[in-house]
Amino acid sequence: MTVTLAGCAGASGSGDVTLRVVAAEYGTNSEDSSRNYWESVASSFQADNPGIKIDINIRPWKTIDSDVARMVEEGKAPDIAQVGSYSHYAKDDKLYAADDLLSVPTQANFLDQLSEAGEVNRIQYGMPFIASTRLLFYNKELFASAGVSAPKDWDDIKSAAEALKADGVTTPFALPLGTEEAQGEALMWLLSGGGGVTDNADGSYSIDSPANVATFTWLRKNLVGAGLTGPVAPGKLDRATAFKAFTSGQVGMLNGHPTLMKDAVKRGIKVGMVPLPAEDGPAKSSVGVADWVMAFKQNGHREEIGSFLDYAYEDRNVLSFAGQYDLLPVTYSANEAMLADPEHQDVKTFLTALPESELFPYGKNSWSQVSESFKKNIGRAVERGQSPGAVLGQIARDASAAEASE
Repeated sequence: MTVTLAGCAGASGSGDVTLRVVAAEYGTNSEDSSRNYWESVASSFQADNPGIKIDINIRPWKTIDSDVARMVEEGKAPDIAQVGSYSHYAKDDKLYAADDLLSVPTQANFLDQLSEAGEVNRIQYGMPFIASTRLLFYNKELFASAGVSAPKDWDDIKSAAEALKADGVTTPFALPLGTEEAQGEALMWLLSGGGGVTDNADGSYSIDSPANVATFTWLRKNLVGAGLTGPVAPGKLDRATAFKAFTSGQVGMLNGHPTLMKDAVKRGIKVGMVPLPAEDGPAKSSVGVADWVMAFKQNGHREEIGSFLDYAYEDRNVLSFAGQYDLLPVTYSANEAMLADPEHQDVKTFLTALPESELFPYGKNSWSQVSESFKKNIGRAVERGQSPGAVLGQIARDASAAEASE
């Protein structure tokens, strides 16, 4: 139905339509910019749909959520936004449901775990765009020089970091708790400490739980306070800066995703990867991260949006983006194709970890505000003179206020 209607929209004389697409930048330079991908998809789509023009606006990850929020507030919402969260817009009835946009085969092809994470009140508004999981990365050459092996638990992380520091490594363990993606780094550690952002029993926030406080107390004392996290304070260190330092050979270990593996290998870094260590062995689950596509109602281009998204979610396009950045596809058919392709065996560990990973509570309307509170505050939890419990308590109060305002 969607395909038929959208096809008519481009050829029935109903008038030219321009779809404004705002998408995040995954690349690091003009050669690997996300713009190249989106413009290629848009160009081929436009060739088959002459009545629909695609206008691409690429924004940096650090500002894209606030950029889109500002556009919405100014009454200039894009037709499609590829960002980090969606639920608060769904709450305000600003989004089309996936049912209203996608053909049945396209929507049914999403991984179940991700489709469910895209729901608000059991209606899917967030359409997964790309996914990833997290592993602990380490520089094999630096580890060999320091005479240490891959860590299996927190004590191993500490002892390896001490050996790396003694061997002259600038940043034994990079801990990026800056505003770029502090919520992601925080959740990795909370899960490895036996806690998390929410209580699995009822889905309520459990941010300042005893397990979470203990985790950040350990980090402050054993890594940050011991001078093992490098010259930049974790609260000032963004993920992109930490990743760049790793690919430059200045970092012994850090938590990373598949794109980092590709960039490091390209720079000649011999990379080791292990499951995230926990207090007494490998963590039971890793962090699963999904980035989302959402479609705004404001401009009334439902049929044209559906036509473009059906096209964008074809295997060739999903695999093109995932393959370029060594990320994980979000559809069953593309996952099967990637697992079977010898060229993508380097991400097999991440693909197999995805079903067991724990996602952020994307479907909670309050999550965008809670995520912002993590970005703003969590870096202080490891600073000297600060109380991890007090900082986590502040974020918990912000979460309660966000929940109450729903």
